[in-house]
Amino acid sequence: MPADTDTAPAAVTGPARRSPAPWVLMYHSVTEFTDPAEDPYGITVTPAALEAQLLWLRARGLRGVGVGELLRARAAGRGRGLVGLTFDDGYTDFLTHALPLLRRHDCTATLFVLPGRLGVDNVWDPLGPRKPLLTAEQIREVAAAGQEIGSHGLLHQDLTAAPDDVLQQELRGSRELIRELTGTLPDGFCYPYGHLDARVVEASRAAGYDYACAISPGRLTGRHALPRTHVSQADGAARLRVKRLRHQVRELRGRVLR
Repeated sequence: MPADTDTAPAAVTGPARRSPAPWVLMYHSVTEFTDPAEDPYGITVTPAALEAQLLWLRARGLRGVGVGELLRARAAGRGRGLVGLTFDDGYTDFLTHALPLLRRHDCTATLFVLPGRLGVDNVWDPLGPRKPLLTAEQIREVAAAGQEIGSHGLLHQDLTAAPDDVLQQELRGSRELIRELTGTLPDGFCYPYGHLDARVVEASRAAGYDYACAISPGRLTGRHALPRTHVSQADGAARLRVKRLRHQVRELRGRVLR
């Protein structure tokens, strides 16, 4: 669920090439709901809302892709018109509701999964409601459909409070389990709750991830602390326009990707 992040400065060991952070949108669950009590954390959008948001992007010459693809395209000078799409937690509704819409609008996404909680539910959300998580077979189905699978850790824990051995299991252990599931080591990591500090960011880099996604990492912003824009059910055209402008202002400030 969305949360603010720590903003302690990270140590920089060498010169960094200046490159503005890409625009990356953050989703979680895609399913029908009518009562706000069914979405106490603001992490659910209906299929109709997601489709309208994808159409909004396409009408502006933008196409949603997984973060790995986005970063590779930018490195090759082909990133213009691409926006990152991410879905946290690995809910089964990604397979049933989000994936068909992504295909319809020629988009891809990165799905951050929890290999330590396969086929159970979002027990970390005390207010509920309970949402089922993908099984191992369903994750393989998503990967076979051309979507990027990334790690969200093993159990959805606040990594800033984790001792070093637990931190390593969450980062390295989850990466190896995903390789066993899909046959491919994931390139991307996503910090549970968006919580991170300099120790956790450095650990994600050391664990072999090519990039990691945060929410609002402040001075830690970089390739292993990518900021993301939370997208909610309330985000129609006007709100998306404001969020895009806000991102463009941040780009002008020249945030560094390391």
